[in-house]
Amino acid sequence: MGIKSLLSKPIAAFVVRGINKWKYNAVESQRQILTHLIKQAQHTVFGRDHHFESIKSYQDFKKNVPIADYEDLKPYIDRVVKGEENILWKGKPMYFAKTSGTTSGVKYIPISKESMPEHIKAARNALLTYIQETGKADFVDGKMIFLQGSPEMDKKGGIYFGRLSGIVAHHVPAYLQKNRLPAYQTNCIEDWEEKVDAIVDETINEDMRLISGIPPWCQMYFDRLSAKSGGKKIKDIFKNFSLFVYGGVNYEPYRARIEESIGKKIDAIETYPASEGFIAYQDSQKEKGLLLLANSGIFYEFVPTEEYFNENPTRLSLGEIELNKNYAIILSTNAGLWGYSIGDTVKFVSKNPYKILVTGRIKHYISAFGEHVIGEEVEYALLSAAEEEGLEVTEFTVAPQVNPEVGQLPYHEWFVEFVTAPKDFDAFRLKVDQRLQEKNIYYSDLIQGKVLQPLIIRPLKENAFRLMMKADGKLGGQNKVPRLTNDRVVADKLGDYLL
Repeated sequence: MGIKSLLSKPIAAFVVRGINKWKYNAVESQRQILTHLIKQAQHTVFGRDHHFESIKSYQDFKKNVPIADYEDLKPYIDRVVKGEENILWKGKPMYFAKTSGTTSGVKYIPISKESMPEHIKAARNALLTYIQETGKADFVDGKMIFLQGSPEMDKKGGIYFGRLSGIVAHHVPAYLQKNRLPAYQTNCIEDWEEKVDAIVDETINEDMRLISGIPPWCQMYFDRLSAKSGGKKIKDIFKNFSLFVYGGVNYEPYRARIEESIGKKIDAIETYPASEGFIAYQDSQKEKGLLLLANSGIFYEFVPTEEYFNENPTRLSLGEIELNKNYAIILSTNAGLWGYSIGDTVKFVSKNPYKILVTGRIKHYISAFGEHVIGEEVEYALLSAAEEEGLEVTEFTVAPQVNPEVGQLPYHEWFVEFVTAPKDFDAFRLKVDQRLQEKNIYYSDLIQGKVLQPLIIRPLKENAFRLMMKADGKLGGQNKVPRLTNDRVVADKLGDYLL
């Protein structure tokens, strides 16, 4: 055992004791955070516009601060981008996290000097809670890799901006810098395929023990490592590789293939970072769900998904939520986002402590016929049927087909890239359809009522999704394939990659 792993255990014990102080008192922590946020922003432009001086309770907050998306806050953000101070939060942001939006184009999400440390602390604490629970700390003595965006940044209004993962790279603690790969110059390579090849060359002979990133891009890294080594499994390339840290998408669709590439089952930690704030992380290898970070400068609200598009949806604080119910998550943060909908949906699996599962995107659904099928449901339907049949799936997405051929009923069209495909596609699609009906009563009613026909599966060529994303200029980094859409944009592009 090395000196770093030896020291990490008492540090982990100390940190976890601190976490436990708010972990089981999350509702009170949230009350205090809301009070603090309102007080700190009372004299900002947004605070004056929304009468923060009169807010004395959560009920007052709901009356004064509407739910907002980026477009709603854009007039304020535009002023911040121009260099004005005290607009959404006191002073100026430390950074802007640059993200891509479907309706807003490029988004500039403020990161303040108060919110930046919370991103770093949460990532650190995810690892320390793992050490405290499992006693496994050897990974800190070896090399670690974080597959991420470029750390190079530009300026707007005198404020640096870049991808969140690239910004975070500038704040990796000094004690981890010597362990961390790839090199700065490698991380700055913009072309994702060129970058992955460079990372492979740089890491293949190193003692890699922790690998972190979005699962599909980690899979690409594993594929190229294996090819470079003559077909070896990752466990035979990195003999001490023991921990996989991931976020950004549900791991389950990728788990089987990643574990097959590695050659063994491996401990994994799921994280839930966003440009708007680090929301949750997996704090136990034994318990389901991600610990909601109720003491990290974010005040959370939750809107039942079925009400989200209503004019006046129900807004709930943490203490009012119900278990196993889907909510859109709303944030107010110490970087100056107020009532901000990040577009994700979650459900709670525990209240003591508060733990969540990320179930999808509020705008990633299919309701062309009133069925409102969500990501969690399609993932369950395909993956449970595939597991039963002994099949492996690389990637998939689903879209409605509202204009079928003459004489056919409309249907949900599934575009699936298989590692191992079913021998009987018709039997398999009906099994997947049945599983979806079990999860969604509205979809079942449409099938039983002959409004829709059972879903259709379109098998895709190898690497279809990678090729499509490369053609779109969205290969790698933090880019993800939508699991389902209510339109045909992605589906029509995938038509070029059918088997």
